[in-house]
Amino acid sequence: MGVLDGKVAIVTGSAQGIGLATAKLLSEQGANVVINDLDADKAAESAATFAGETAVFGGDITKEGSAEGLIDTAINAWGKIDIIVNNAGYTLDAPVHKMSDDWFQKMLDIHVIAPFRIIRAAAPHLREPAKAEKEQGIEVFRKVVNVSSISGTMGNAGQANYSAGKNAVVGLTKTVAKEWGQFKVNVNAVAFGYIETRLTASKVDDNVMEIDGEKVQLGIPDQMRGMASMLIPIGRPGTPEEAAGGVFFLCSPWSNYVHGQVLNITGGQFTGMTT
Repeated sequence: MGVLDGKVAIVTGSAQGIGLATAKLLSEQGANVVINDLDADKAAESAATFAGETAVFGGDITKEGSAEGLIDTAINAWGKIDIIVNNAGYTLDAPVHKMSDDWFQKMLDIHVIAPFRIIRAAAPHLREPAKAEKEQGIEVFRKVVNVSSISGTMGNAGQANYSAGKNAVVGLTKTVAKEWGQFKVNVNAVAFGYIETRLTASKVDDNVMEIDGEKVQLGIPDQMRGMASMLIPIGRPGTPEEAAGGVFFLCSPWSNYVHGQVLNITGGQFTGMTT
């Protein structure tokens, strides 16, 4: 038996990295999980590796109507939603004086506007059951976990756009927590530090992703990667599985009285993501 038996979870950006580790942990604990990725084929391939029940929503969650499509995928498969993890994201780094409007907007679109639309689309499926449960005198806790970063909470050189988006999702988190506490929907965020993913891997030619036909270079320079470990008291970057552990806590019954908080998952790092 798992602590999430019978629960239905949505994890965005869950075909690889932290999202995949999170989705697998929720699944191992009994949840049915919607797997999402920009690449629908990759999402389906990842879903096929799960032992538990999954559904797949492939596509860009920043596009109009995608939030509703994502929510409908869960409702059509299992008829309800208990957990939402807004994890999908990427980086487009440049100093402020070289940052384009397009790059700035893209970071807002994926890191705060998409989570906002997903939460809004899920509202009837989180609020209405809670109203009925309140009339019956019972408490059923549902969970929303938004993924931020210490680049957002503390700032980071070269990431004005990413930091702005990741900070904005903290404000979104705390506001929805105030609005939805009465419905027993715990709304929290995690702020990751240096976790070993393709976003923090070496900035090499083959570490790229494609957004709307445009190739986006991912990763950070090796010199900065070397410095990052020295700034972490634990002495090393975290793994996707360790990152997923903090998210799982906020999705579990043990977090029922944790509300409107930002959980730092950083190995003790007290600066921006890399500087």
